[in-house]
Amino acid sequence: MASVRSCVSVTSAVSPVSYRSTRAAGAAGVSGTLRVRSPSLALGVDGGCASSSGRGSVVISGGGGLGLLGGDGPRIIRRGGGREVLAMCSASFDGVRPAAGAAAVASSAVQPVPAAFPERAKVVALVAAIMLLCNADRVVMSVAVVPLSAQYGWSSSFVGIVQSSFLWGYVFSSMVGGALADKYGGKKVMAGAAALWSLATILTPWAASHSTIMLLAVRALFGLAEGVAFPTMSTFLPKWFPTHERATAVGISMGGFHLGNVISFLATPIIMSYIGLSGTFVFFASLGYLWLSVWMLNVESDPLDSRTISKSELQLILAGRTGSKVQGSKFPSLRELFSKTEFLAITLANVVNNWGYFVLLSWMPVYFKTVYNVNLKQAAWFSAIPWAVMAMSGYVAGASADFLIKSGFPIGPVRKIMQSIGFMGPCVSLLCLRFAQTPSVAAVLMTIALSLSSFSQAGYFCNIQDIAPKYAGSLHGMTNGIGTVAAIVSTIGTGYFVQWLGSFQAFLTLTAALYFSATVFYNIYATGDLIFD
Repeated sequence: MASVRSCVSVTSAVSPVSYRSTRAAGAAGVSGTLRVRSPSLALGVDGGCASSSGRGSVVISGGGGLGLLGGDGPRIIRRGGGREVLAMCSASFDGVRPAAGAAAVASSAVQPVPAAFPERAKVVALVAAIMLLCNADRVVMSVAVVPLSAQYGWSSSFVGIVQSSFLWGYVFSSMVGGALADKYGGKKVMAGAAALWSLATILTPWAASHSTIMLLAVRALFGLAEGVAFPTMSTFLPKWFPTHERATAVGISMGGFHLGNVISFLATPIIMSYIGLSGTFVFFASLGYLWLSVWMLNVESDPLDSRTISKSELQLILAGRTGSKVQGSKFPSLRELFSKTEFLAITLANVVNNWGYFVLLSWMPVYFKTVYNVNLKQAAWFSAIPWAVMAMSGYVAGASADFLIKSGFPIGPVRKIMQSIGFMGPCVSLLCLRFAQTPSVAAVLMTIALSLSSFSQAGYFCNIQDIAPKYAGSLHGMTNGIGTVAAIVSTIGTGYFVQWLGSFQAFLTLTAALYFSATVFYNIYATGDLIFD
């Protein structure tokens, strides 16, 4: 009599079923093939475990189920002939078609130490931390460029070139960074990116003191490293979070990103007054290397590789993964990608989101100074408040989207609701700016525009993971690269519009029209269904 324990139901084919072990350990330390033979093997679930009978003496135990195969599978103990073999088995059933996903690597012999809180909470906290540093390191240069330009006599036009040099590398790496993360794993790629942009941060004041060419090269290197962050995050989070928690994870991570803007903008002048210009760059870079040491020791690219995750948490993650019944053979061609209106809807949303975001990011302080004649210090505070609120509203958007999905709402409509709020909110707010008579009213409208735009994080940003989970990083990098080009055009275009028409309102009205058009297109063509795999 054999006892077979599992967490799913499996019915074998009429032919004998063979389970192939690829990794063995235990008293015998033997690697071989273990066969469970029965003309009719049926397992029934009884509260998460099942039992069956057959010939021989085989015990299968583990947190995963026989139907969740891929990667390391359950632990098998075979008794007979006076010896015992303990095997960690990879999933390969002859005669049984495995379901998508992978079995939990766990057993009664080796149990992970229970964590004080879920492993994925630690993961998202570290992702939010590096996204905070990603944006904070950008803003350091935005603040430091004032004393640097005074020290080296830079003209306003050259300051603009220095600021834009970040995007030179960013455009390229945002397109290839996702492919790297898909191939090598989010852990390694994010670690390498953080190490490189932290190095570029340290080198910035040194490069400025040597030559303008050196400075531009270092800032381009900085952008090259940071361009990897978003597509890597897009690849990394879906592996650790089930579909009904994914938008919340993105919201928390992006909340860290937006807080980096506020914290660095307000803290950099204070830090600079204590430890100087070069010391400030070194300080922020050192935070990156501190994060790197924690990241490398505590996080894996996939929860299946984690040694500390519990069986129940791993089962929750695997059960909530998006997958398809048929494995894809290769990355879709550009022609195939852009022939799908569902992908075009996400691309257009990314373009318009970047267009509006960078208009507000680059020109908000100038807007308040020009239109309302406030000084730069007041303009800085008026500009910082919207980004702080945006960090909180992004979490609200993600939690709301996940609540709707968990409550049974289809993914597609949920993404459309979130994206509609994310675009129509700033659309209406920007149109109302023409009626604002005071900087306080304008700041309120800007805050509404940016806080509601963060709902896009639970819209198009997560949607790429819905339609192409296998290629999420690569496709996010591609769409973000196109969006970055739009950001460059909008940032430069604002200046020309203001010079040509003498008013910000004309360009803000154009931006509002783009928000509206993209909302209509997204609601018609976007979907939550799997398109590429």
